[in-house]
Amino acid sequence: MTDKFVHSAEPRSVDANRKPGSAGSKYRETNTTNQDEMSQSGNIMFDKRVVRGNTYAAQVLTANAQDERQRAQMGRERDKKKRAMKAAKTSNQPPMPTTPPAVGGRKHMEIQTENFLEELTDNVPEVDEETQTDFYMDRPPSPLFVPAKIGVDQSTQIENDLFDFNLEVAPILEVLIGKTLQVSMMELMESEELLSIRLHQQEFEQTRNAELAEVQRLEAEAKRKFAEKNRRVQEQKVCAEARHELQQKIAARSFAKNYLADLHGNVFSKLMESGHFFDPLAREVENDFIPWLFNEAVSHVEKAVTSRACADDLLESALELALKKKEEGDKEREDHARQVEEAKQKAIEEAKRVEEEAAAALKEAEGEGDDE
Repeated sequence: MTDKFVHSAEPRSVDANRKPGSAGSKYRETNTTNQDEMSQSGNIMFDKRVVRGNTYAAQVLTANAQDERQRAQMGRERDKKKRAMKAAKTSNQPPMPTTPPAVGGRKHMEIQTENFLEELTDNVPEVDEETQTDFYMDRPPSPLFVPAKIGVDQSTQIENDLFDFNLEVAPILEVLIGKTLQVSMMELMESEELLSIRLHQQEFEQTRNAELAEVQRLEAEAKRKFAEKNRRVQEQKVCAEARHELQQKIAARSFAKNYLADLHGNVFSKLMESGHFFDPLAREVENDFIPWLFNEAVSHVEKAVTSRACADDLLESALELALKKKEEGDKEREDHARQVEEAKQKAIEEAKRVEEEAAAALKEAEGEGDDE
């Protein structure tokens, strides 16, 4: 079985239109690592310095010409960098200010600012001008080149037919029959080969199925053993946990029993100390009577303090009212004395004025008597 050639799939024809590297291509994929190794090797076919093609028309440059060429290339690169820097500077500069829009009710107009004024019109003046070139006839087409005859013409006469079908068809039939027989033999050999390949494939399928069944049986047995192992390990874990829990329960029970042995006497003693068992009369005096007595004393003291505060407020308000009335009476007396003093002063001034008027009238009367 190992000496025979076995196919993993049925043979099939190859499509000639498939691209290399695609799925099912008839060519192998290109190995880039091999190409890199070949390019790095010493093969001159991968050397860029090797000139390919016709070398007769190649331009051979001298050393001076090569230097000049490099200098010109460097100059072009320098000019390109300068233009790029200039464009960057201009792009960073702010834009030129434009004319602001016209205010409401007005509009902008175009005005000439040159030294010489010229008339502005909507339609540009146009003038038609004509010219005529000399007349030339078209060149006639060139005639076809017909080489001159050289040699002598000869002729002959055939009496019978040149083509004999029975004689000429024999080699054609031999070729067709031979090709048909060859193709038939190749098809027969191909069918026999396909039959043998199919038999080998069936044998391989049977062997593979048997091996696959054995592998599946071994896998199922391994899985079953692994599952049994896990189950037993889990059972052992459960048993260990149950045993540990039982030990903890036994220890807790013994500890609780030892702890609760003297619990009854300790509880009653602590309750007596904390005051849960007490005299009702003493508890009522402490909890009800003494707090009520304290509250009543506090309320009585608060009432006395409140009455004293009210009396103090009344006395203060009375004193303030008396002082205020005293100040108002002093002010009224001062105003009355001032008014009396002013009335006396006015009466004195009025008496003086009357006396002066009487004296003046007396003088006038005496002067009139002297005149008479």
